[in-house]
Amino acid sequence: MSSTSERLLSLLSLLQARRDWPGQVLAERLDVSPRTVRRDVDRLRELGYPIAAAKGPDGGYRLEAGADLPPLLFDDEQAVALAVALRLATVSGAGVAEAATRALATVRQVMPSRLRHRIDTLDVTPIGRPQEVDPQVLMALADAVRAREVVRFDYGDVLRRAEPHHLVSRHGRWYLLGWDPEKQDWRTFRADRMSLRTPNGPRFARREIPGGDAAAFVTGRFRGAAAGTQDWPCRGTAVLNTDASTVAAFVGDGTLEALTPETCRLTLGSWSWAGLAATIARFDVDFTIEGPDELRAATAALAQRFGRATA
Repeated sequence: MSSTSERLLSLLSLLQARRDWPGQVLAERLDVSPRTVRRDVDRLRELGYPIAAAKGPDGGYRLEAGADLPPLLFDDEQAVALAVALRLATVSGAGVAEAATRALATVRQVMPSRLRHRIDTLDVTPIGRPQEVDPQVLMALADAVRAREVVRFDYGDVLRRAEPHHLVSRHGRWYLLGWDPEKQDWRTFRADRMSLRTPNGPRFARREIPGGDAAAFVTGRFRGAAAGTQDWPCRGTAVLNTDASTVAAFVGDGTLEALTPETCRLTLGSWSWAGLAATIARFDVDFTIEGPDELRAATAALAQRFGRATA
């Protein structure tokens, strides 16, 4: 590929990446003069790409959308990124596995051999089976989020309403995060259990999610955290009578500190004090609770419960 052809591909890639580009910024990104950018823009127009230009000292360029837009071009990194995204889409649970596989096959056919080899070696192995969701449901929910329209849906045997705010994918399942006007609280709904009713309800004024981060908020909800936080509601520390390397693989999101060759300090969180005590006990070694007092009490109560269970 000649240097001019490479530069045209890079220019087209930049124009596709965002709506407006100042001419001087394009020249700096391509390491050429503004005059060369103007000539390259003219060449792309001759190839059928509708590129609009704004005049003036801050003038720039914009790649217009249209039915006659020629096929989009991808550089090597974009092509590989697209292939990775399509591979992941087949195991996302979004109900588009077959379409993503066909799309990947189409993209592969127009790739040069060096890129086909790279994507052919890319294999995605999911752990756990994702819960498939009708893609039409996801699209309808996404439209409602964008339009800020109340959704009505059957959830089990109950008719529910919600102000939709975000679609969230977590551990192979898709959830709608929304405000429940009846409960006057934020709720998460599994998308695969929602049977949408039409038409949507009225428009609503968008609320701010506590903390401002949808992913952090949903993570906190599944942990039973207090509103606006994502940490476990119960967190404690214990000293385990074992080498740190023996239990390191099973700590999860906890922290482990080696004390001696025979002991280590474990700090862990859970949704309840009894759950935290049981989690520490599952390491199957002797241990000493360092704190807090709630964890000591829960451990003692759990010991009595286990004693009664085996009596």
